[in-house]
Amino acid sequence: FILLRDIHPGVTVEWTIGTQALALTIGSIGGLFIGIQETNATMQREQLAQQTATLEDYTDKLEEREQQLEEQNEQLEQFASVVSHDLRNPLNVAQGRLDILTEEHDSEHIAPINRSLTRMEELIEDLLTLARKGDRVDDFAATDLTNLSNSCWANVATPNAMVQVTASRSIRADPTRVQQLLENLFRNAIEHGGEEMTVTVGDLSDGFYIEDDGPGIPEQDRDEIFTMGHSTTAKGTGVGLNIVKQVVDAHGWSISVTTGASGGARFEIRDVEFTE
Repeated sequence: FILLRDIHPGVTVEWTIGTQALALTIGSIGGLFIGIQETNATMQREQLAQQTATLEDYTDKLEEREQQLEEQNEQLEQFASVVSHDLRNPLNVAQGRLDILTEEHDSEHIAPINRSLTRMEELIEDLLTLARKGDRVDDFAATDLTNLSNSCWANVATPNAMVQVTASRSIRADPTRVQQLLENLFRNAIEHGGEEMTVTVGDLSDGFYIEDDGPGIPEQDRDEIFTMGHSTTAKGTGVGLNIVKQVVDAHGWSISVTTGASGGARFEIRDVEFTE
């Protein structure tokens, strides 16, 4: 019992001693009533039991989710095997027959058939990439954007298109996945902007950009362009930019699309880690 004088009634003072919280309520001038509010071991055990149950429930859900992801990965791998074998074989046969036909005959129908087979091959490659890689990064290494950009351009460019690489820094990334990103953005630029265009790869303070001098991407379409299956042209498969987004997400980067200096499309990849 503690006696305090000259304190107004109704005032409560609280403090903690050990595992107990003491609440002191003044009943009258010059008098003090002391109430002890239990926060003892019993309450602590109950709280601990509730927290343990919550943690066990969360762990069970996490294990269930991991099992689901493992099953999905197995299904995707099976799908990739089917695509690789069952679709590539007849496609290769068709391409081989077309090559023979091209040598024996001159027909206006040969070029459209060849374009269709080429597009099927590109679509298969895109689907295999999604199935086998997804948002996984296998290996981080110092990646020279200049050399990689020039190499990727050689794989997708048309004779009348040009690339300007002003990027001068190396980034920490999976080179194979960045190659997929660059090739898909280059291909997207040519599909939407035409074969006579210039694409620029340059540095940002926290990343890099890919910009073209084509017609650009309408603002109302920019929120949807990374969605699977979305394409604004008949040439597009609707897969390439989805692969770009997955590569970005796998590295923990961010990507946005805006208008370039010449009015074309400008893709900005940020939150990138540099190696120098």
